[in-house]
Amino acid sequence: MPRPLHTSRRRRQLLQALGASLLLMSSTALTFPVMAQEPGASAFDFDSFSARMQDLATTAFEPLSALVPEPLHNLDYDAYRRIQYRPDSSKWADDGHGYRLQAFHLGWLYTEPVKVFEIDAGVARLVAFGTSDFQYHDSVVEEGVLADAFPGVAGLRVNYPLNNPQGYDELVSFLGASYFRSLGRDNIYGLSARGLVVNSWVNLPEEFPRFSEFYVERPQQGGALTIYAALDSQSVTGAYRFVITPASDADQETTMDVTARLYFRSDVAEIGIAPLTSMFLYAEANRGDFDDYRPQVHDSNGLLLERESGEVMWRALNNSTTLGNSYLWENNPRAFGLYQRGRDFESYQDAGAHYERRPSLRVEPVGAWGQGMVRLIEIPARLEADDNIVAFWVPAEPAQAGQSREFAYRLRWGNLDPDPKASTAFVAETRSGVGGVSGVENAENLRKFVVDFSGGELQDFADGTPIDILASVSGGVLRNSVLSRVPANGAWRLVLDVETEGGALLELKAYLVGLGRKLTETWLYQWRPAA
Repeated sequence: MPRPLHTSRRRRQLLQALGASLLLMSSTALTFPVMAQEPGASAFDFDSFSARMQDLATTAFEPLSALVPEPLHNLDYDAYRRIQYRPDSSKWADDGHGYRLQAFHLGWLYTEPVKVFEIDAGVARLVAFGTSDFQYHDSVVEEGVLADAFPGVAGLRVNYPLNNPQGYDELVSFLGASYFRSLGRDNIYGLSARGLVVNSWVNLPEEFPRFSEFYVERPQQGGALTIYAALDSQSVTGAYRFVITPASDADQETTMDVTARLYFRSDVAEIGIAPLTSMFLYAEANRGDFDDYRPQVHDSNGLLLERESGEVMWRALNNSTTLGNSYLWENNPRAFGLYQRGRDFESYQDAGAHYERRPSLRVEPVGAWGQGMVRLIEIPARLEADDNIVAFWVPAEPAQAGQSREFAYRLRWGNLDPDPKASTAFVAETRSGVGGVSGVENAENLRKFVVDFSGGELQDFADGTPIDILASVSGGVLRNSVLSRVPANGAWRLVLDVETEGGALLELKAYLVGLGRKLTETWLYQWRPAA
C-alpha cells in the first residue's frame, strides 16, 4: 500500500512530541527565543552567523511557545495534507534559475514556527508568507486562520526540475525539529536526515534540537543552492550550512556539502553527527513475522560502512521484537550510510509505494573525524509508517559545556547502486530461517543464515576455484558453513548453521577470500531472539 508524503515521519514525530513533553515538565512556559534579526535588511555571512549562535550558547535555553490558532491544533494527518502551498505563490518563480521556494503551514504536529530569510548580495531579508500563499480546502480551518494574524510557517521546501525540464520536483524540504530530506534522479521520498541527535536511546531523556531560522541564498543560473540554518536546544546551539547540488544528466545523485558548527551549553552524554533515519519492516530474513503479500517492505535494507583501510562492511538491517543496538568502532571512516539495495519492482510488488525507487543516503566525512563509532539503532516496528532505523556517528570524546566543535561532510542522495566495475562482490541478500537439513526435524536452537554475494570478480570465477570462508559468531556456535554458486542468477551463496545459546543475541560476521585477496564485502548481522 502506498505511504503518503510525510507519513514516514510518524515515529519520529511522536518521539519529538515526547521530547517536548519532557521539556515542559522541566521548564517554564515556552517562549520564542529572541534570535533572529528584526524584519528588514541586515548583512549576513556564515562566520558572523556562527558567532551569534556561539553567543547564544552562553545564555539559558528558552523553549518555544507558538500561538497557533485552535483549528490548526486539532488537525489530523489527512486534514493537514489538505493545506497546500499555491504553486503560483512560489518565490523566485520568474527568476529563471530553476529553483522555487515554498513553505509548510503550521498545524497538526508542526506547531513551532520558523523564520525564513532570503540572502541577496550578502544582505538578508525576512521572507513574508501569508494566508494568500496557501489553499486550505477546508472552510472551517480557513476561517479559523483568517480570524487571527497569520501564525507563521513550520518549514520550507525548494522545488527544482530534477527529472523533467518542464516539471518541478521537490528537491529538498526542512520540516519538524532538525529533519530534512532530498532526492536523486527518479527517486521518491523514503529516508530522512537530521541536523543532530542528542542522547538518543540512552538512559537520559532525548533532546530534539530544532532548526529555528533558515537563510536561503538567492541562487544563480546553473548554480548550487545554499541554505543556512540555526540550531537550538537545551544543551547545544549550532550554525549549519548546506550547499545543495541537484542531480543532473551528468550525475544522478543530489549532493549536499554540510558544515555543522556546534556550541555546547552543557555536557552531553552522546551526540550523533550526520544522523540518518529510515524504515525497515521486513525482508527475506524476517518475512515470516508478517502476513503480507509483498516480499519486502523497507526504505533501506542495510548500513554500509567504508573503513579507513578501504574495507567495506555491510550490516544487514533487522526488525525483531527487541531493541537493537550496534556499535561499529572506527577511526576516520571514509563513509557510512543507509542503503536501499534491490531496484527491481519484483522485489517489493508494491505498485503504490514503489520501494524500489527509495533513495540511499551516504555520508562522506570531510577531514579527519578521529576515533568514534557508527551507532545503529533498530527499534521494533509493526507498521511501515514507523521510521525505526537510526544511524549516526558518535565521537569518542563526549561534548562538554563551553566546547565548540565543527564537522564537515557530504551527503549523497540517490540510488547509489554497487559499481558494476568494482572487483569486490557485494551483499545482494540476507535470509534467515530454521537451521539444519530440510525435510527432517532439527534442533530448535539451530538457526540458518544465508548470504548471497553478487558482482565483482567473484562473478566470473569458475566452479571449483578455491575460495575460503572466513566466518565468526559471537553468542553462539558455528556448526556448519557451505558455499556454492546459484545457477539461476550467478550469485555465490554462503549458508551458515549456527547453534544459539539460550536467549543470547548473535553477532555474525563473514566474507570470502580467494587467490590471495578479499573477494567480498564484510557481511554483518545481529540476530535477536524474540522477547
